[in-house]
Amino acid sequence: MKNISLLLLCSGFFSYAQETKDSLVPKDLKEVIVIGKKTQIHEKQSKSLATIDEFLDKGSKVDLVKRGAYAWEPLINSMATERTLITIDGMRIFGACTDKMDPITSYVEVSNLSEATIKSGQQGSCFGSTIGGAIDLKRSQNRFGDQQWDFALNTGFETNNRQKIVGSSVNYADSTYYLDTDVMFREADNYAAGNNREILYSQFRKLNFSGTAGFKFFTNKLLEASVIYDKATDVGYPALPMDVSLAEALITSLKYVVIPKSSLVKDWETKVYFNTITHRMDDTTRPSVPIHMDMPGWSKTFGMYSKATAVKNRHHFLANFNAFYNQSVAEMTMYPNDPNENLMFMYTWPDVRTLYTGLFAEDQWVFNCHSGLKLSVSAGSHTNNVASDFGLQSLQIFYPEMSRQKTRFLKSIAAHYNYHKGEWEYGFGLGYGERAPSVSEGYGFYLFNSSDRFDYVGNPNLSNEKSIETHAFIGFKKEKISTKISSSFFRISDYIIGTPDVSLVPMTIGASGVKLYTALSYATIFNVDWNSEIALSNSLKWNVGLLYSLGKDSNGNNLPLINPLSYKTALTFTKPKYNAAIECVGNTAQTRYGSVYGETNTADFALLNANFGYKWVVFSSKLYTKIGVENVLDAYYTTYSDWNKVPRMGRNIFVNLNFNL
Repeated sequence: MKNISLLLLCSGFFSYAQETKDSLVPKDLKEVIVIGKKTQIHEKQSKSLATIDEFLDKGSKVDLVKRGAYAWEPLINSMATERTLITIDGMRIFGACTDKMDPITSYVEVSNLSEATIKSGQQGSCFGSTIGGAIDLKRSQNRFGDQQWDFALNTGFETNNRQKIVGSSVNYADSTYYLDTDVMFREADNYAAGNNREILYSQFRKLNFSGTAGFKFFTNKLLEASVIYDKATDVGYPALPMDVSLAEALITSLKYVVIPKSSLVKDWETKVYFNTITHRMDDTTRPSVPIHMDMPGWSKTFGMYSKATAVKNRHHFLANFNAFYNQSVAEMTMYPNDPNENLMFMYTWPDVRTLYTGLFAEDQWVFNCHSGLKLSVSAGSHTNNVASDFGLQSLQIFYPEMSRQKTRFLKSIAAHYNYHKGEWEYGFGLGYGERAPSVSEGYGFYLFNSSDRFDYVGNPNLSNEKSIETHAFIGFKKEKISTKISSSFFRISDYIIGTPDVSLVPMTIGASGVKLYTALSYATIFNVDWNSEIALSNSLKWNVGLLYSLGKDSNGNNLPLINPLSYKTALTFTKPKYNAAIECVGNTAQTRYGSVYGETNTADFALLNANFGYKWVVFSSKLYTKIGVENVLDAYYTTYSDWNKVPRMGRNIFVNLNFNL
């Protein structure tokens, strides 16, 4: 009853926005989290200098696994990153951490992104194979026009973990060139959960730089170069037995865009890119460590895509050829307490090389001004090669017949019908997709999972995971009210998950046993969400949203990391120079938890947040101030997706200042 009362009394706004309306083209089943251009970000959000994780956490289709205060792992449709696809401007990037401490979202900042496009299921397969869906993080950039310079300074402070935020940007554009540069620095101490309980090893330090330069050398041709450099140090993970001394990324690309003079082809974009990730885990700051370990990892990716759109009569075509080559290496070195004993070394990722080439094609067929059908199909070749002889020999202990190389053929097909007339809109669709096992699932060697306390060993002989999905939605919109309910259902065959093998002895001290990655015959995941907005006046809006998920394996057991009933409700007041919001978010108790997979129940919780913003305009300069309080009542709580039930942050007061010249 406490949660229901707060749900009725509190409110706040959702920072996502639906895609631009176009009744002539069938729409994707997607949501767009608007982050905003650098000069507008503070006017769009409840917390203008929030992390990317905090922005994504506002979306109805996204939740996040939290292992600390930094680098949360996105879930789409209750599926983790093995079953989803995350790109930055279409670029494939692979983390270098076997414990998933470095999701792709951790290498960008709010100050250099404009939006996050989230697509469900096979509608996210444009840049590769996926089961649950995809997130594409789109970077902000200038456009050609009149000569103009733009300068911005961002700074903020948060009281709970004493986080300091400082950033700036310099942008230039004229009729031929544009240049965007941006830098952001964050530093935070340990945070305190509710009732002022300090959470040790939750500090972090992060520096991010982004640069993009474009040159228009013909009226219809553009060349663009971009770079992202991100470096995080002294990152603590209270939910894990190790911290991170370094997480460093260099992400580069070169893009060529042409707008053909042909009436058929509308635009053609080709990009080549390279990125390299370095990630170092160690336990030197932890007390009473039985045996010291270093666990560095590296990931390098070369890739490209060539994407074109065309229109002919009632057909809107999209074709994308994409390819990448990735190298993933991770090591573990153990240092015995007795200096006379030898060091122990092994590969946890045995220098796995992955080559993927794929083709995606889509036809958005417009029947009339009210309805249309979107059809898509993709096919790809996925090849893994184990380059390390020592790593290959280690895995052959478990799989003597294992070969060095394995090639898989991945395919998908999907159809989505959309109807929109007057105040009503509805749609439904079907899809089929496949994915290859991840590097950890296929080739991981004694990877310790601190949640269920098992060592995991990969299985290169796994079959492709296959998913049949259905989805549907119905929406109603009038001048002062809009509401929409959508649902999706996935039946995933050859569902990859770890299962215990009692004949094997764990390597990690204190581990409960060893799990080998195997495939269940199938698993099912069902999601339903409802969102509504009521305009109480021109300035006052009320938003409400509900989300519920259910996941079962073929043995009738609950799957782990499945969202219980969660809710968000908010009341926002907006005027040209100021705005205010009060928000309530929460979950009901998680009673359908995956006990077979080491998961435990989670109590219900409800949070109250509030914020206020004001804009000063002095000549041509703008100063925007945002102040707010998160977890006003200082609740002590944890959620179903908090690793090892590490509690979340208690009461936090933040101040964000954005100055634009």
